[in-house]
Amino acid sequence: MADVGIPHFHNDPGVPAIDLGSREFMCIGAKPPFDHPHVFLDMGSDDDIVCPYCSTLFRYRAQLKPREARPAECLYKNQAGTAFDPDGARGSGLR
Repeated sequence: MADVGIPHFHNDPGVPAIDLGSREFMCIGAKPPFDHPHVFLDMGSDDDIVCPYCSTLFRYRAQLKPREARPAECLYKNQAGTAFDPDGARGSGLR
């Protein structure tokens, strides 16, 4: 399957900031079952954004790939091993 969809990130490690290679993504807070509502965040032309649920600071870093994070363990992979939502945002089919 092609690597498509919206990357999801979490902050289980409890770090103050997560660097990303993507400006559009989903924050899930922590890994299930302790996750908050999965919120779509769009930095637009800014280089950072704060999640309104968990207050994690996400920073865009151009040197990182779109599905890459620093720390790397903050990229969420579901039980199928995919690092994205293959059905689009909340099953809507949107990509």
